[in-house]
Amino acid sequence: MVKTKKSRWSYLAALGLSVGLALAVGAAVMALAGYDPGSAYGALLRGATGCESIGEVFTAAFTKRQFGNTLEYTMVLCLTGLACALGARVGIFNVGGEGQLYLGAIVSAYLGVLLTGCSPWLAIPVAALGAIAAGGFYAWIPGVLKVKLKVNEVITTIMLNSIAIYLCAYLSSGPWKTSQGNRVSGTDTLADGLRFSRLIPGSSLTTAIFAAAIMALLVWYVMSKTATGYEMKLTGQNRRFAFFSGLKVDTLTIGAMTVSGAMCGLVGMFEVYGLKGSYQDGISNEFYFDGLLVAMIMGYNPVGIIGMSILFAVLRIGATGMELHAGVPGEIYRIIQSVIIFFMAGGSGISAAWQARRARNQARREAAARLEANHG
Repeated sequence: MVKTKKSRWSYLAALGLSVGLALAVGAAVMALAGYDPGSAYGALLRGATGCESIGEVFTAAFTKRQFGNTLEYTMVLCLTGLACALGARVGIFNVGGEGQLYLGAIVSAYLGVLLTGCSPWLAIPVAALGAIAAGGFYAWIPGVLKVKLKVNEVITTIMLNSIAIYLCAYLSSGPWKTSQGNRVSGTDTLADGLRFSRLIPGSSLTTAIFAAAIMALLVWYVMSKTATGYEMKLTGQNRRFAFFSGLKVDTLTIGAMTVSGAMCGLVGMFEVYGLKGSYQDGISNEFYFDGLLVAMIMGYNPVGIIGMSILFAVLRIGATGMELHAGVPGEIYRIIQSVIIFFMAGGSGISAAWQARRARNQARREAAARLEANHG
């Protein structure tokens, strides 16, 4: 237990150092380009929260449009990151979350259009179940191929992404195309009564965040506090040992992959029933891949994913404010994001090499001590 706590604190220290160094690198890049880093980061804070100071963040942020946008993007990153973590926990890498998100979005949008005039208490649950089924089934396919035929899930999920996105483009510009207005593609706009309510006027934050919070809590609880979570962890760490211990490793693997896809499908549904109001091409701006990065940086730890989602959301949403108020190109947040990943990856490698070197030196010292004792 002591070793686990020590390694956890070591990882958090490395993460904090990586974030600090990334911000320093970002400041250096801005300074070399002739910008004032202090003003730029101040503008980033205003862009992400709508507040002029740190103190105001704790007092007035919940009334600000920008803060609502940051929370909404945090929700998306958190759910997609947790979806990735579910698969990784059992040793399977779901790279197909983007396609699963698209399918969940378009199926839920179509069901919402079909159920126009019905009570929201019927239409919204049906749409959610449709999104869950679409995303879950699309993740179940590579899960079964991996378990039964040993097909590499990275290849299948990447290819299935493209199939899903093009299928959705066909449906939204063909059979399910809107008859409203002059839009080239997309489904009909949902009735106002079916859409999630805005929590902060003018922002993209909706009541979907409450459902997202419950989902995140459930994922954390299952992964951290239940026997199923322990079995998933054991399967991911040593599949062979888990199998001979009597665990149903195939069922756990396929189940984790299916739930991962179902979560991605729900994210698509939240986008449609929240900000967008209909399915539109490009409904996801590579949300899943950003969530995947968050999950990988935090070692697939559910609590860590939530924290890193907040940081990445502040960087991305705040980048717009930095561009408007300080004139700094918004792409600087991508540099900071990439440097964090670089330092974390490099830090892990350096740490592993350092520990291996210490182990070798310790072994040499022990061998020399034994040799000296034998000669004495």
